[in-house]
Amino acid sequence: MSETANFPPATLERFAREVGKYPADQKQSAVMACLAIVQQEQGYVSADSENGIAAYLGMPPIAVHEVTTFYNMYNQRPLGRYKINVCTNLPCQLREGQDALEHLCRRLGVEEGETTADGLITIQKSECLGACADSPVLLVNDRQMCSFMTHERLDALVSVLKSQTDSSR
Repeated sequence: MSETANFPPATLERFAREVGKYPADQKQSAVMACLAIVQQEQGYVSADSENGIAAYLGMPPIAVHEVTTFYNMYNQRPLGRYKINVCTNLPCQLREGQDALEHLCRRLGVEEGETTADGLITIQKSECLGACADSPVLLVNDRQMCSFMTHERLDALVSVLKSQTDSSR
């Protein structure tokens, strides 16, 4: 039985659409898109999913794993509803990036890389987010960039995320 049989037909159809964007002999070029699909559908990319993508694209599993681990946009384990990546690269470090990370961790009662007890927020450090002049910067759920994050703005962000969750319950 093929490892791709672990994916629902709708997921395999999405994979096929992505693969179709490339010449037949270059279908491995769709690896990032396939990883993004799995992440979107499952919330993270498991080792089994990596193996399934590798089988689907006809590439070694280690090659898929290398992509998954190179980019911090792919979660390798279940995370909170909100993932906050705080840039701690040198330019941001020089402009309070590490302090912003530590403030969030203190405020939420977690260590870097952990998720709050309610499963709501995961805090991670990140490499360069490409907004050095706006530091400290962070990225929420790999989509929303937040700049000039003072302690007050960090606290306000946490309050907004918590209130969005409260209102959706």
